[in-house]
Amino acid sequence: MIGVLTHHWSKAGKFDQARTLLDGNGLAQSKAPGFVSRVTLLSREDPNQITSIVVWKNDEIYDEWKKSKERAIAMHGADSLWEKSPASQRFDIP
Repeated sequence: MIGVLTHHWSKAGKFDQARTLLDGNGLAQSKAPGFVSRVTLLSREDPNQITSIVVWKNDEIYDEWKKSKERAIAMHGADSLWEKSPASQRFDIP
């Protein structure tokens, strides 16, 4: 299994929209083959930061999700919400 840790930073005044969009993406992910779990973390230090940890069965399944029509629909308009590009990192789960 893999874990994907992704940090998002919303533009000022766009946090609620960004959170709603990411929650919708999480719902779409939960229906995808190979999805295991997702947790959303809200930063205590930066009120505009939303971080998620998503667990998938393997890299190939996650890569397919990233290219999927469902993801494109769920994340439509996301670029207009971010202060800077999201930062993502993959981890192995033994």
